[in-house]
Amino acid sequence: MALTYQQLLIAVPLVLRAGNVPSIVGDAGIGKSALVAEVARQEGAALYTTVVSLSEKGDLAIPVPPLTSDSFVQTQHHGRLANVQFGYSETLVQIIKHAEGHPDQPIIWFLDEFNRGSQAVQSELMNLVLQRQINALRLPHQVQIVIAENPDSSMVGFEDRTYDVAVGDAAIKDRTVRLEMTTSTAEWVKWATQRQPAINTLVVNYLRNHPDRLSIVNPDQGDLQPTPRAWERVSTNLDQLQKLSLADQQALAADLFSGDLGAEVGTSFAEFVLAQGNELTLTTLRSPAGPAAFKRADEATKVALLREWLKKDCQSLATASEATVFANLLESVSPDGQVAVAHSVGEAGPGLLDEMYQVAVKAPDGAVADLYHQLALVATRGDNH
Repeated sequence: MALTYQQLLIAVPLVLRAGNVPSIVGDAGIGKSALVAEVARQEGAALYTTVVSLSEKGDLAIPVPPLTSDSFVQTQHHGRLANVQFGYSETLVQIIKHAEGHPDQPIIWFLDEFNRGSQAVQSELMNLVLQRQINALRLPHQVQIVIAENPDSSMVGFEDRTYDVAVGDAAIKDRTVRLEMTTSTAEWVKWATQRQPAINTLVVNYLRNHPDRLSIVNPDQGDLQPTPRAWERVSTNLDQLQKLSLADQQALAADLFSGDLGAEVGTSFAEFVLAQGNELTLTTLRSPAGPAAFKRADEATKVALLREWLKKDCQSLATASEATVFANLLESVSPDGQVAVAHSVGEAGPGLLDEMYQVAVKAPDGAVADLYHQLALVATRGDNH
């Protein structure tokens, strides 16, 4: 089970109010940092962030030599001892000063990328998380800690993840509340339209058409894949791209977007952007140039158009000319896409198959009969899988 961004806006404060430490686990770019910042805003808390993956052992508290003669202790039988002091990181100093200056304001200390820090760094932070203490320094009562981690293959449900992480100590796992984060395209689109400045309309429209492409995690499809954070960058890049000439847009779009989204989705989005004003519709699909444009479209668009044909004008498939066009288009769709189209035939209405069957009986060698058998064969192939 996993929680969306909006659900975590409720769950994280709940865990903090209970006096526990939430550990937010989610893929890179999913929005963990933005979530914690939003929690801090809604709770009226001051936010301090330490990126653990960039930390080294000793960064939080470094031993320093005695500064005055009073720091030395002369013993009777064991010689002179130095009472070693500690110098603390600027983040800790700022937290302490803020707590003393604003004793009634909550403070959130966000330890980001916790399990991407080395084992030595994680061990150093253990007392901070578990005991709220570093050496002799105790955290003020209003300081609350939130951890964020990338999933590792030892976590249930994330066995295919390949992040370069140091598996957390069992004590940390036992003393924190793991909250797994997932994406919701509906939530993201709503946020994108309300954001100031708003996310580019073309990004929003594309993700409405392809909600499964907001975030893709597939290690077998290369090192670049869509994430919510990547789509934000795509939006700002697109804002600048649209200021260029059409020729420059056509030359740059695919490479520009693939640099954030990976080749497959990046190319698909580029085609979507460049097609604005010349979108492939059911009407243009049946024009002389329609089949060629259809073959260049991405798989999701192909399946959506054929489903739209079945939904809006299914009776035309009982005619030889339309059945021929539909069959040729269906051949250019991937096997999985063909199965999806064939299974949607039933949604077109109970009369379509009957009408096609009647035509096929009268003209068993005709185009309608061929399409009827083609759809039946594809649907059967899908059921066998």
